[in-house]
Amino acid sequence: MDQRKRIIVVAGGIVGAFALYEIASRFVVYTDDAYVRSYLVSVAPEVTGRIIAVHVVDNQEVKVGDPLATIDPTPFQLAVNEQRHAVDEAQAQIATDEAAIKAAQDVVAAQGSALNFAKGAQQRRVALGKGDFISPEDVDAATDRATRAAASVAKAQSAVAERISARAMHQAALAKAQSALETAEWRLSKTQIVAPRPGAINNLRLRVGDTATAYVPLIGIIDAEGWRIIANYLQYDIRDFEVGKTAWVWLDSDPWRWRRAKIEGIARGVSREPGAEKLLPYVAPTTDWIRLQRRFPVTITLVDPPADLKLYMGADARTVVFP
Repeated sequence: MDQRKRIIVVAGGIVGAFALYEIASRFVVYTDDAYVRSYLVSVAPEVTGRIIAVHVVDNQEVKVGDPLATIDPTPFQLAVNEQRHAVDEAQAQIATDEAAIKAAQDVVAAQGSALNFAKGAQQRRVALGKGDFISPEDVDAATDRATRAAASVAKAQSAVAERISARAMHQAALAKAQSALETAEWRLSKTQIVAPRPGAINNLRLRVGDTATAYVPLIGIIDAEGWRIIANYLQYDIRDFEVGKTAWVWLDSDPWRWRRAKIEGIARGVSREPGAEKLLPYVAPTTDWIRLQRRFPVTITLVDPPADLKLYMGADARTVVFP
């Protein structure tokens, strides 16, 4: 009987412990598998060149627009100067075209006046010829002069059209030169590398003399506005979690106090294959050699953290949620 009682007591203890755990998990869920995270902003230059100045040091805090580094602007300034000359030449050519068009239009006006005079003379000669007051040869000569005057007008009008066509071509060349100038000025402006986000410089290794390659990251900034805690909770525990629910966070970098927080998001999927992480996070199912249930990342943000609270990306944390 004693042995049977012991078995019953042990079994009852196990059942009681399990029941207690189940009941407790309905009211409080804890994990120490949590860490502080922010966004790591990779700052890459948009032009290629040699670094001539570095304006920040490692771990320095920066604001949006603060200068980080300078690429040698000399070749880019030369390109701007060249394109400005091209724009000036195109504008001068258009001014020449305008003058040529004006001159050609003046010729058209003069030839038009000559044509009107020739037509009037022809009409008078024809009238006189009908009355036999002048010879047919005089009438023919007047008609010939009117015909040649009309041809001169047509030629002058054709010259105006040619000048206008040339101006249109040169206007297109001017637009192209202006676009090239804008591109050159943009490239020159990008020799100043500035902070796109507020935060702290991290792991700075850039030095004067280094070559900056376009779109290859040079500087990392830990975003000052992206702080959050990623807490990995067992799949069994998240069943009653809701976005906006209150959580409490213990920061190992600022211990001995629990800070109020809230659930910002609950992952709806994890990768089951290590190394396959792309769009799905991977959470290892083992902790200290013990295989656990699958865990899902829960994003938690602090509520009204003090302004002087310093957070560190990757630092350990512990979280408690009261479902």
